[in-house]
Amino acid sequence: MESPVSQFKSKSGLGRIIAACRNSGAGFKSAWQGEHAFRQELFVLIVGTVLALLLKISAFEKFVLIAVLVFVLCIELLNSALEAVVDRISLERHPLSKNAKDFGSAAVTLAVVIAAGAWIVVLFNRFY
Repeated sequence: MESPVSQFKSKSGLGRIIAACRNSGAGFKSAWQGEHAFRQELFVLIVGTVLALLLKISAFEKFVLIAVLVFVLCIELLNSALEAVVDRISLERHPLSKNAKDFGSAAVTLAVVIAAGAWIVVLFNRFY
């Protein structure tokens, strides 16, 4: 017996790549329009990228500083997706819905702690 496949699932080839890019663009647009945290974190990414590129540190350190900020943005997008799915299922308050949203929020918090830690370590090594 075959597993059911979503009618929205792309097949393969160039069409799949084009559809994936279109879907990603729609996701970024939706996050920009509807998620305040995404806009804040994107601003931090832009400022952080400029700062990292201006610092007199190794290329690897620059990469790490930028990558951890991108990581925060990735986790925020996943958190927003999780929240959207929970809300799609029901807007009714439920302990499991709260847990799911709290877990997503906790994941974002951990990503921010990792990013802050990386920035602290690199800047501490550079300036002290």
